[in-house]
Amino acid sequence: MHTTNYTDTFIEVAEDTKATAAAVPPERADRTVARMQYEMIHEHPYEYTSDDVIFTIYAVRNDVQEAEWDSARAEFYSRGQACLRTSPLAKTYGWGIHHDHESRVALYALGSDEYARLQGDAGLAHVKAMKSSR
Repeated sequence: MHTTNYTDTFIEVAEDTKATAAAVPPERADRTVARMQYEMIHEHPYEYTSDDVIFTIYAVRNDVQEAEWDSARAEFYSRGQACLRTSPLAKTYGWGIHHDHESRVALYALGSDEYARLQGDAGLAHVKAMKSSR
């Protein structure tokens, strides 16, 4: 089974982001992946893993019935999936994503003291969000 989880890792904003500070993804009638990820992680810091976030949003957007989530999740992760390094939160909206020692995630705003602290933490692995351009 594949996973998108990191442990003790900080995903920093993408090198080519235009964000100078964190912004909340806008609300739209057709809820975007960015908005759904933001709501799930921001409202529940360190409650969910990356796998939880990515699968839950996939299931909701694809109308997977909750009774089928266990089997659907096993099938979903039977092949590789994009991790939160591809999230618009870190690529576009200026949010760093911290994975704790249990792989649970929380958001930190670019420009905040907390972001700077995590960015300088030598005890964490550091990866950049994927660039938007090649």
